[in-house]
Amino acid sequence: MESNAVHTPALIFDRRQSETALAIARGTTRLLRSLGFSCVSELPLPSGRRADLVALNERGDIWIVEIKSSIEDLRVDQKWPDYRAHCDRLFFAFTQDLPCEIFPADTGLIVADAYGAHVHCDAPEHRLPAPTRKGMMLRFALTAAHRLNRLHDPQGHAAYPNEI
Repeated sequence: MESNAVHTPALIFDRRQSETALAIARGTTRLLRSLGFSCVSELPLPSGRRADLVALNERGDIWIVEIKSSIEDLRVDQKWPDYRAHCDRLFFAFTQDLPCEIFPADTGLIVADAYGAHVHCDAPEHRLPAPTRKGMMLRFALTAAHRLNRLHDPQGHAAYPNEI
């Protein structure tokens, strides 16, 4: 049984994202890799939400990046404050067409396009408790491993019904 998701080596999306959002994700992922982070897109969180991008580095720092493709996208989305409980730093990534002033002051800002990105404003740090960090790291690792397994064996994922 085939999935409706778009598969690229770093990004997994479920076709609900606009072309602009996909471009922002790609450029942001490139930036995060250059900063020493590995990324998982559309990561299910323990709260039941799904984070657009979750980044993890070798020190165990966890960043969540919420992608916004328009002013309306920001206005209708009120779930982003829940992401703070699952990361050390919370960022919004968006195109240069959006004004920085519309985003919450207590988040970081990343300006991106399909080819790259830059941190416009760093996010304040709020360190996760150790048990939460461990849970997020396990969730990140298991999700990444399951996705790699699906790339190697697309029909075999049905054998793993408890996949995150």
